[in-house]
Amino acid sequence: MKIELIKRMKKISMLICDVDGVLTSGGIILGSNGQEFKVFDVQDGMGISLARKAGLKTGVITGRESEAVVRRTKELKFDVIYQGKKDKLESLATIINDFNINCENICYIGDDLLDISIMIKSGVSAAPNNARNEVKEIADIVTEKKGGEGAVRELVEIILKAQNKWKDIIDKYREVR
Repeated sequence: MKIELIKRMKKISMLICDVDGVLTSGGIILGSNGQEFKVFDVQDGMGISLARKAGLKTGVITGRESEAVVRRTKELKFDVIYQGKKDKLESLATIINDFNINCENICYIGDDLLDISIMIKSGVSAAPNNARNEVKEIADIVTEKKGGEGAVRELVEIILKAQNKWKDIIDKYREVR
């Protein structure tokens, strides 16, 4: 990994994720009664928990609205969630103001065209392996894992290793209780 990218990752204090295609595979199951079902990867959930333990704030900005997203983000204690946002820069501006941070402190992971503008503004941008080519071309990091299959967990590990926080986290899990 390039030294310049590692320096930028050291400044990251918040991870913001898209949902469909990032925290999920992008598949949506629609029930006959109007319910919407999504499959989330538990390793991504653990990644969010690890990010929070390491002191990172977490957020979601997604173009769709879904009760499944509300439930999952509450379970994982995301700091902020914005749904139904086609203009993701508007939400980014609010986050920057509310958390008193700069764009350089944000890592954003997205997979499709709606994510490009926020990726360009973010200090570090990432895309899962199954992202659209136009998105992967501008991403600082393209994960080996696909969206909904551990891409967020992989990204969290990359950030925490760059910030020299990964060893401390692993050591806590190795402690005998």
